[in-house]
Amino acid sequence: MADLPALDGPRVPARSGAARSLVILAHGYGSNGEDLIGLVPHWREVLPDTAFVSPNAPEPCPGAPGGYQWWGFGAGSDRTAGVRSAAPILDAFIDAELARHGLTDDRLALVGFSQGTMMSLYVGPRRERQIAGIVGLSGALIDTGDEPKTHPPILLVHGDEDPMVPIEALYRAREALERQGFEVTSHVSPGLGHGVDLAGVTLAKRFLTRVLT
Repeated sequence: MADLPALDGPRVPARSGAARSLVILAHGYGSNGEDLIGLVPHWREVLPDTAFVSPNAPEPCPGAPGGYQWWGFGAGSDRTAGVRSAAPILDAFIDAELARHGLTDDRLALVGFSQGTMMSLYVGPRRERQIAGIVGLSGALIDTGDEPKTHPPILLVHGDEDPMVPIEALYRAREALERQGFEVTSHVSPGLGHGVDLAGVTLAKRFLTRVLT
């Protein structure tokens, strides 16, 4: 484990001082931690005891200056192999952040966007102890065949005009997750492409408030 890349990225401390819960945000392909940390002002007032961190993914992204990737999305890339290879890196980061704040898994929520959603939906349910919840924005569930160890509640939000990750990915993910015994809430945003709209931000705020407070 010592040779795993160490992640870091922008942080927003708990408004009340010492954090009683933690949200880790996993960005999408070619982006960076600064992207998703911009969502935090929408949630921070209702989550005063929550700290937020949005790490940069472990690999620089070719063709995207200042951008990172959890794994390469090039021609012939294997998403199953990609998510499995990056999973220990995110998992170790989660361990380190929980230890930093003196928190347990049940005080943690993951928020992912696109490739970050793929990471969150894989890593979160395969931790030894159940986390509080997962928000998946504009992403997909990678069918690795690996059984989940826990079943945290999940919120999936997707635009029906997403050209990068088609809306069908939400329907497939919801069906597969519910079949595995997960509690899944989902929302389709009409006219939204590959992004996050006010409806998604608001639903995520309600979900995070419910699972963390």
